[in-house]
Amino acid sequence: MSTGRFKSFFLTTALMLAVTTAAQVAAPARAQETATLAPVVTGLDEPWAVGILPDGSFLVTEKDGRLLYYPDGNSAPVSVAGVPQVQDNGQGGLMDITIARDFASSGTLWLSYSKPQAGGSGTALAAAVLSADRTRLENFRDLFVMKPGSSGGRHFGSRVVEATDGRLYLTIGDRGDRPSAQDRSNHNGSIIRVNRDGSVPADNPFVDNPGVLPEIWSYGHRNPQGAGLDGAGNLWTAEHGARGGDEVNFVRRGANYGWPVISYGRHYSGGKIGEGTEKAGMEQPAFYWDPSIAPSGLLVYSGDMFPAWRGDIFVGSLKFDYIARLEANGQSASEVAKIENSATDRVRDIVQAPDGSIWFISVGNGAVYRISAP
Repeated sequence: MSTGRFKSFFLTTALMLAVTTAAQVAAPARAQETATLAPVVTGLDEPWAVGILPDGSFLVTEKDGRLLYYPDGNSAPVSVAGVPQVQDNGQGGLMDITIARDFASSGTLWLSYSKPQAGGSGTALAAAVLSADRTRLENFRDLFVMKPGSSGGRHFGSRVVEATDGRLYLTIGDRGDRPSAQDRSNHNGSIIRVNRDGSVPADNPFVDNPGVLPEIWSYGHRNPQGAGLDGAGNLWTAEHGARGGDEVNFVRRGANYGWPVISYGRHYSGGKIGEGTEKAGMEQPAFYWDPSIAPSGLLVYSGDMFPAWRGDIFVGSLKFDYIARLEANGQSASEVAKIENSATDRVRDIVQAPDGSIWFISVGNGAVYRISAP
């Protein structure tokens, strides 16, 4: 299924100018696009996700538990009240934010966070309404909390995606407990799917399977920190492997993505993982990286600002400080370019704005940037 199981940086998007002012992005080969990259806001403390509202204002989560509202890129932020208590430990904290498609009428947004639990913490999905004056969250409620809680600060996953039918996907990592990703009596290493009120959809794949948690949509994931929909409504994820074997996956209903039984990576010690790279009944990645890039944030572009990029997948790298651009071909993908300069220092999140521009978070710079037409 995969057409790109190797590192393939054969085309590069070079950003040579400092990004304190707008920098020109010369796009390569097939996708003849010219763009400008410029900072939107700076001075953030470990930002995790950005959510852009229909009027162009936006919200940013910081891992330690702050939710900031920006009327625009020139105004001081408002610290939004009503955010839940988070377990700020290791990779956990206040993480993703997703703006509902009907936000203009409902004011609804979704947050993922590491919720304190007996024995530690776990990934939770919450809904809230942003007040009309943008100063507080109202009607905050947890829709889903993973079972069980566990100690340690690794592999929370935590991307939230609104499906085309309005249901919600939430990615969850294995929490550092590798075998648990194959154990469907817990939520570790799974992608869950719930209704907007948190109930379980009747067509989830395992609702009639005794001993399997009914929220599970797919399993065998290590730590998916990027997720997004393509134009047909299919879910794609970007997932951390161990040493080598970071993956992009085309996610199918009820499928097993193999961790830790199969992998294209190795343990950090250099030891072999599981049984090899393939096994019957387990999915192959659409693409994988070796060496690992530490992928976080995934966008399948669908906007009008860059028509040559429609359908392309953008994935951030926390390790090598760039944005990968991949071309999808059915359920496979191949990497064709990268966007890199001083702005792309530890890219955590990538989203598409209502106007078709591409926004991303640089943790290293504590900033949000915008890629737009010149």
